[in-house]
Amino acid sequence: MTLGARAQSLGSGVPPLMVAAERIAATVAQGVHGRRRVGQGDSFWQFRPLLPGESASRIDWRRSARSDGHYFVRQTEWEAAQTVVLWAEDGPAMRWRSASSLPEKRERAALLLLALASLLLRGGERVRLLADRPVDVAGHRGLARLEPFVERGTQEPALPDPALVPRHACVVLLSDWLAPLDRVRPLLGALAARGVTGHLLQVLDPAEVDLPYTGRVRFRAPDAAGPIATIGRTEDIRTAYAERLARHQAQLVALCHAARLGCSLHRTDHSPAAALLSLYMALAPARLAA
Repeated sequence: MTLGARAQSLGSGVPPLMVAAERIAATVAQGVHGRRRVGQGDSFWQFRPLLPGESASRIDWRRSARSDGHYFVRQTEWEAAQTVVLWAEDGPAMRWRSASSLPEKRERAALLLLALASLLLRGGERVRLLADRPVDVAGHRGLARLEPFVERGTQEPALPDPALVPRHACVVLLSDWLAPLDRVRPLLGALAARGVTGHLLQVLDPAEVDLPYTGRVRFRAPDAAGPIATIGRTEDIRTAYAERLARHQAQLVALCHAARLGCSLHRTDHSPAAALLSLYMALAPARLAA
């Protein structure tokens, strides 16, 4: 089964993710959604009383005829195409797994990205993938267009360019987020300045969370030829390691909250369906607040 087919299958068990700014009632095809806010649009929202000084040309005479001497104005929704921006890191660190029975972090991130894109596209959203170049898709055939770019990847650890994210868009960024936070902070600040909301998902191998090794272990960076550290009794540093990881994660969450972004952890030995549902639940409030 291809990655795209698995993503479609995973997405089919979760209701389509609907995006709205204030109140959401329905979506229409090809990424145009009623945002339940007064403005230009073809979809009816509500009737309201005629205000003093308003032109009589705005009166809905059919609705007013049913009232007892009151005049009403027909209001329509403001409709606008929504864009959800997706990105998954594809550097050497993401192409690692601690056991052959586990997926690489990059593989799990790609699956979740495509599954989420499936939900968004089925819900009528426009999706922008940040890859070698931005790829914009909409409609039920969009997933097939995204899959080759996700499968190929870039094998580069570079963070996405915030200038490629539309203002007031929603983003979902997937990485192990283990890089020094001094690299991450400018990205989150730039996204906040653009009024962006959304979510960061930290994808980690269970060994990166639990450090299950014992005895003498040589550690090396995925992009390094030789070891960068040799630990004589790895079990002796497990507590200190857990504390350092917890501090890093807490600081990442604080940076995200300051930027109006959510942040959560997914382990590659846990269910991808559960991670997708968590993203669904996390993104809905972010989109409603956008």
